[in-house]
Parts: sequence; C-alpha cells; structure tokens
Amino acid sequence: MTDFTSRTDADGVCTITWDVPGKSMNVMSMAGFAELDGLIAAALGDAAVKGVILTSAKKDFAAGMDLNVIARMKEEGGDDPARAVFEGVMEMHAVLRRIERAGMDPKTLKGGKPIVAALPGTALGLGLELPLACHRIIAADNPKAKIGLPEIMVGIFPGGGGTTRLVRKLGAMMAAPLLLEGKLNDPKGAKAMGVVDEVVPADQLLARAKEWVLGAKDADLVKPWDAKGYKMPGGAPYHPAGFMTFVGTSAMVTGKTMGVYPAAKGLLAAVYEGALVPFDTALRIEARWFTHVLMNPSSSAMIRSLFINKEALEKGAVRPALPDQSVRKLGVIGAGMMGAGIAHVAANAGIEVVLIDATQEAADRGKAHSEGLLDKGMKRGKVSAEKKAEVLGRIAATTDYAALSGCDLIVEAVFEDPGVKAEVTQKVEAAVGPDCIFATNTSTLPISGLAKASRDPAQFIGIHFFSPVDKMMLVEIIRGKATGDRAVAKALDFVRQIRKTPIVVHDARFFYANRCIIPYLNEGIRMVAEGVAPALIENAAKLVGMPLGPLQLVDETSIDLGVKIAKATKAALGEAYPDAAVDAVIFPLADEGRLGRKAGAGFYAYDAAGKRDGLWPGLADRWPLAETQPELAEVQHRLLFAQVLEAVRALEEGVLTDIREGDVGAILGWGFAPWSGGPFSWLDMIGAPRAVEICEGLAQRHGSRFAPPKLLVEMAGKGESFYARFAPQARAA
Repeated sequence: MTDFTSRTDADGVCTITWDVPGKSMNVMSMAGFAELDGLIAAALGDAAVKGVILTSAKKDFAAGMDLNVIARMKEEGGDDPARAVFEGVMEMHAVLRRIERAGMDPKTLKGGKPIVAALPGTALGLGLELPLACHRIIAADNPKAKIGLPEIMVGIFPGGGGTTRLVRKLGAMMAAPLLLEGKLNDPKGAKAMGVVDEVVPADQLLARAKEWVLGAKDADLVKPWDAKGYKMPGGAPYHPAGFMTFVGTSAMVTGKTMGVYPAAKGLLAAVYEGALVPFDTALRIEARWFTHVLMNPSSSAMIRSLFINKEALEKGAVRPALPDQSVRKLGVIGAGMMGAGIAHVAANAGIEVVLIDATQEAADRGKAHSEGLLDKGMKRGKVSAEKKAEVLGRIAATTDYAALSGCDLIVEAVFEDPGVKAEVTQKVEAAVGPDCIFATNTSTLPISGLAKASRDPAQFIGIHFFSPVDKMMLVEIIRGKATGDRAVAKALDFVRQIRKTPIVVHDARFFYANRCIIPYLNEGIRMVAEGVAPALIENAAKLVGMPLGPLQLVDETSIDLGVKIAKATKAALGEAYPDAAVDAVIFPLADEGRLGRKAGAGFYAYDAAGKRDGLWPGLADRWPLAETQPELAEVQHRLLFAQVLEAVRALEEGVLTDIREGDVGAILGWGFAPWSGGPFSWLDMIGAPRAVEICEGLAQRHGSRFAPPKLLVEMAGKGESFYARFAPQARAA
C-alpha cells in the first residue's frame, strides 16, 4: 500500500494524489517522503509530462508530519540523536527543494516543470510546508478548512522549510502571527494574508490547477528568493524597517512567553539568522535550530502531552471495551452559565437537547446564552444564519421534566448542594427510561455520596466541565465507587462528540483538577499572610509558565467561592483541616465585600469598567511586607510543588490511574506550565532525587504539606522516572 499515486492524462499533466491508507487525514512519514520524491523525479524525467498537480484524495489535504516519526529519529540516533534528527530533517529539505527547483537549470533558472498544490481542505504543518515549496498554491473555497502552521502550540516550530519560506514570502512582520501564534485561517483568509495564491470553487479546483500548469512560463516557476535582486518584504534585520520589526518581535515574544518556551526562542533565532544568509544556508540554519529545540526536554514533553497523549485520550485510550454509546438526546438540568454552556456545545455538535430549569424565564435565558455565542460567531464570519437556526432548533427550553422522555444521557448542573441534587436526581429518574445514564456536573462533591439518591448507582457518574464550557477543552469524568463501565463509556463518547478532551478519575474529595489547583491558590494566599510581596508571588508564577498568578486566579474564580469551599472542607475534615492560615486572609476580604473581579475589588483593584488596575495597595496595610523577601526560586518551588505533590498523591491513592491523564488534564484544566508537559513530565525532567531534595527543604521551612509522598521517595531511591514506570507501554512490558 502506498501513500501517493500518480496518473498522467492525455494533455501531459501528471496528478500526484496523497491518500494515506487507514487515516482520516494525510500525515507524512519518511517512507511517504521517499515515495513522493520518486514520483516527482519520474514526472520531471518524463518528456511527456508538462507539469504536476499535487493534491489529496481526502476531503482535506494534510494534517502535517507524523510527530512519532520525529520521536523515532531520536530513538534510532543512539548516542547521537541530534545528528540523526538533523540529517533526517535535511533529507526532507532536500525533497522539498527538488520540488521547488523542479528540474530547472541552476544558472538560467529555466527548463523546469510547473508544480502546483491543489488543496481541497485543511492544510496544517507540513501539509502547508509542502505546498509552500510548490510554484503555486490553489485552495478550494471551503470555509471549514484551516490553513496554517500550528507547530508552536505543541512545543516546536515549523522545521520543514515553512519558517524560512513563509518569512521570505510575507516578511517577518506578516509571518509573525502565523509562526509565533500558530494562527490558522480559512482559505480566503489565507489568500488575504498572502499564504495561498488562489481560492476557487471546490468543483473547479483540479481544472484550475491544470489550467495553470499548462499556461505556466519559466518566470512563474522561480521563487522570489531564488531570483536575482530579491529583497525581503518589510526589510531584512540590517534594514532600518526590518531592524525595528525584529527588535519589537523579540520583546513581544519574551513578554508573552516569559522566556520559558524554547520553541519561540528557536524560531526567532532561525528567522533572524536565516534572514542574513542565502536561502539554502537559511534552510540549514532552520534545521539546526529545529533540532536544537527538539532535543530540549521541554519540547519533547510538550509533544508527548499535547499531541501524542492528548490524541490517545481523545481516541478512547481509557475507554471500556463496549459498543458505541454516542448520545442521541441529552437532558440538561439547570440553565445557569454551566448548564447553558453544556447545552450549547452539545447542540452545536448535532445533539438534540432538552434544557430544564425551575422557571420558563430561567430556561429561556439559558437558551439565549447559546444564541449570544452564535451571534458572536456570525459577527466573526464563523457561523451562518442557517447554522444558528439549526443549533437553536436543537435546544428545547422548558420546565417540564416529561420532556426528558427518550433522553439517553442527563447532565445535571444545579447548585452544589447535595439535597438539591438528590431531589433533581429523583425527579429525572421518574421521567426517563431505565437505560438512561445520569451525570452530575460538580467540582467538589463526592460522586459516591450523590449516587445514593439514584435508583441505580451503576448508571450514575460525575462529569466536571470547566468554565466557560465553550472555550475550556478539558472534561473530567469521575467514576464513583459503584459506577459501571457503560456509564464511563457513555460519558467518554459524549465528550468525544462535543470535541473535548476527557480524563477519567476515581472519586475523592476535589477529584483531580481542583485537588491540585486549590493548593496553588492557597500557597499564594499563605505567602501574602507571611509578608511576601504580592507582586513577587504573581510574577514568580508567570515566570515559571503559569498563565495566571494565584491571586489573580482567586479574583477570577471569586473569593466568596473560596470561602464556601473552605467552610465545606473544614466541616468534612474537622481537626485535620490544614488551611486556617488561608482563611485568615480570605474571610476578612470576603467580609469587606472584596469578592474578586465580579465585585470590582479583591486582591487586585479594578477601574470603573472592571479592568484590573494593579494589586490592591491595602494588602500591604493588612499584611505588611516582610523585611527580607524570599528568593524567586523559593517562591516558584512553593507554587509548583503545591500542585505537583497533589498530582503524585492522586496517582499514589488511585484517583489517577494513567499519568497521561494527569499531564494532559493539568495543562488543559488549569494551565499548569505547558512548557513542562505537565506535573509528571516536569518531575521526570528534574528527576525524582532532585524533587525529593527540594521537597524536604520546603517541608523543613514551610511545613509538612511539602513532605515528599512515599511513592516519590521510593522512585528517587530506585532512580525511576514516572513515564518509564507508569506509561502504558512500560506497564505492558
């Protein structure tokens, strides 16, 4: 079986079609590169062939390079993996450069054959780098298609010539959002940016590509950077305008990444250095920086967590082996922000939804939330009037529980009150069939306790959505003590339908995500009470890769919610309650009405428009700054290990059963330092012995909450890493 096939028509136009067997989207492998190279060489060497169309037999062009191939390059490199990666990347460059030069005379730049990329749909990563090496890119007018280079989002940068070609085609300033932010465009947007050359109706794609091939002249085949007198759009680094672009871009990237993402630094270096030299040398520089980034443990960890592990979880890596449990009709109880958000994403995914609340006004308000989101999409050109009508037509807002008849999944999203939830559970079960699965959306209440109100605890499960539902990609599925496999499969299939990433955890107080994020918030608050400068706390968090400092995050989630959780936890734990020092800060703030952003007052001050206006000066009056401030690293270690040690304890106690879920869940759920690949990847990076050493020091200075768990101490003694011991392939061995 081959990835590429070739056919030459009576007019001498050779069409090379990409169609990887068994894949919904094309991905490139080294074998695929070799096939393509051979077919291109055959076409260039055949006198009967006038030119080449490169297209796809699938609805999309390509999803890019198979990153597992890059990982194998490193593994097969033995003692010198960097050389193996570099040489492998240079092989790719050579293939793409042969396409670009297309047999032309290197001196006269004549005699080549035109090669056009015809994109029927999405073209990402190498799926765009390959077309960029062709002489023209023609895309079908497919509004759902995405065209771009998203590599930066998984810890690398475009290393197949995309960085060098895009900068030379558009200039550094225009290429910056595509390279540094991984911005994706639809075909018309890509044309407006200058990435593709033409957009044509889908049914005319191949005809237009053939027309271009037959009409192309020698000059149409010469890329600007190969032509004499080429000047980079916007100016090279040594040009006054270009100099300002590069200085500004460097400052912007450092501000956004805080210097913790090696891919952003490597990309900037490749662009800057490459702009100073001829094109082929620039490709070599790109390959060297790409290799340098790939050899960084941060990039490897990000690829593993945000690409390989995330994809595995989305494809059902932890799903029980049961028949398909896709949801046909969903009932959502509670039309507040959470329930309304769940109803919206479900309806948007094509699922019929019944949205119930105590009053018709509240139910209608929940449906209106979906309408508001769709209206925003229409303003951005992402949603049509027809799509809006379809989605809203799937949501039936009502107060009548009888409307739940025929539902195969219920998601209850009422107040975090066991009594209210129990009452709703019984009302729902009186209206639905015996096979309907009941899911409660809760962030803190133990599932096994809530399941006691159900007629069949085996069909009762927890589904914890994160707010706002339409934006947050993680869904935490909580398996109670009696929850059956069919309920788990149902929840996983539902999450797949709404295109989010699931993790499955076992029932325990705060489950996994909140178990880890609450100590992060509390540690920041503790330090305020100790007299650590609030600005130091916040900046220490950001400098280690957390998207928000703990004090800002408390303000965003609301201080009164923290008070409510603290009171409930204290009631449950009694004398064992460990957070009195935190309560001494948040309770007085709440009593004064400083409830966070929603109140316009919290740890931060806010202006009349609700915009943050710096940390509240009154903090220093209430909790004076200590004369001696801790080192930055000390603050960062406290904030990171407050989270990481809870992740280890969750694994140790069986709340987590798969470390892939621990890493992916941490990044997608609360933004745990994405550069690290997640808590377990970060511990593997620094090593268990070093982690234990740091924890013992923190425990001595700040208390037993930092005492290293027995599992971590054991692994340190044996010299083990989490992925070597707990990854699925390690367990199988």
